[in-house]
Amino acid sequence: MIAEYVKKRHVLTLEEAVRKMTTLPAQILGLRDRGQLREGFAADVVVFDPAHVGETNSFEKPKSYAQGVDFVLVNGVLVIDKGEHTGAKPGRPIMSAGARPRPAGSSQR
Repeated sequence: MIAEYVKKRHVLTLEEAVRKMTTLPAQILGLRDRGQLREGFAADVVVFDPAHVGETNSFEKPKSYAQGVDFVLVNGVLVIDKGEHTGAKPGRPIMSAGARPRPAGSSQR
């Protein structure tokens, strides 16, 4: 989003793009402890250089990390360190406030 809509097309400011990737989805999904850097919130943090952010994936290499993303913390655990995966996998599935677990044995419609 940053490389395409902020740097290339100039249709969003950096602040608008960051909001669309953080606070806005958390609000839409009703995730009250995510999307902002605040005390008591989940410590999911991305440290990036806006001047160097860009895609590195292609059809030949579909799973690659973006350039310019130096550090990523998930639940306060360092997952990307200087652009390289640390092997840590601290993430966990989360549900929106409106989602309810289905009772065991129930079928989807």
